[in-house]
Amino acid sequence: MTKILVVDDEQDLEHLIKQKFRKEIREQVYDFSFALNGKHALQVLHDEKNIDVILSDINMPEMDGLTLLLKLNEQPSLTKTVMVSAYGDMDNIRTAMNRGAFDFVCKPINFDDLSLTIQKTISHVNELKKTMQAIKENNILRMYVDETVIKFMETREFEESLQDNEMMEATVAFIDICDFTSISESEPADTVVHLLNEYFDIIVKEIIKQNGIIDKFIGDAIMAVFKGDFHLDRCLDACLAIKHAVAKINLPFGKKSFIPEISIGVNSGTMVSGNIGCKTLKRFDYTVIGDVVNVAARLQGVAGKGQIYITEESNEKIKESFKCNFIGEMDLKNKKHPVKVYEVLE
Repeated sequence: MTKILVVDDEQDLEHLIKQKFRKEIREQVYDFSFALNGKHALQVLHDEKNIDVILSDINMPEMDGLTLLLKLNEQPSLTKTVMVSAYGDMDNIRTAMNRGAFDFVCKPINFDDLSLTIQKTISHVNELKKTMQAIKENNILRMYVDETVIKFMETREFEESLQDNEMMEATVAFIDICDFTSISESEPADTVVHLLNEYFDIIVKEIIKQNGIIDKFIGDAIMAVFKGDFHLDRCLDACLAIKHAVAKINLPFGKKSFIPEISIGVNSGTMVSGNIGCKTLKRFDYTVIGDVVNVAARLQGVAGKGQIYITEESNEKIKESFKCNFIGEMDLKNKKHPVKVYEVLE
């Protein structure tokens, strides 16, 4: 549901908005709040969280719309403002845009135009939210980011959002490049880093194709997380694709070449998602933890070259879609009882 704040001293506008958007309100697509001036709007923003869009008049008592824009700039957030006013002259339009307005609609209001403008604004806000989520989950700051995102990252609100933790259903995979340690012990540092980055690039592309998240790089291994619909199936599709792609690699270095093989451990279930780290060092890692994650790591540890290991529980979920082979019962670290292990073949 998108939360929209309408700021206008004309009380009839509230009735018109509710009438014109009654279908969206009834279906809980939009949730409207109303304020009579800029000062009142700031109070509403303080009391109600997660306002996505503001529709604001310009000429209002106590605090006008242009002053409200200045005040909003002092409180960085992802909210975008659309000015709705009879004062459609170029001076006011330019002033509003210079003060951070996202768009401008003139009175008398054409509600079809207003509806399209709201949709466009919501789409932009959602893109900003996706960028924030990508930064939060992948710990990657993209080269080109909306200025609003940068400002928001400097606020306490963003800092507090990093402490949001949740239980979630997901699949985690540990993907290790076998025997790469021998290269790191015998070759120059530049050669080692270049080769590892080339292998990682190939592996990561297959993970991204299945909407997986790169949780972290651990030496010559990768930890990846898959969320959403069919997360276990998508993870195994990615792992099989990685297995085939890696088998085709033959990167020369000097007079030698190294044909890598991978071992993979996969596990699926409920895990804790949160920002883990050290406040003193100001270093945090948005990651997943729990027994499901630990078992995936243990499975990778016992898997051989070219093998993808899963548990019996995972096999039951995907046995009609993937061909698997029962390996046997294995003792895994910190597990009281042996775990039935299957290898995913195709």
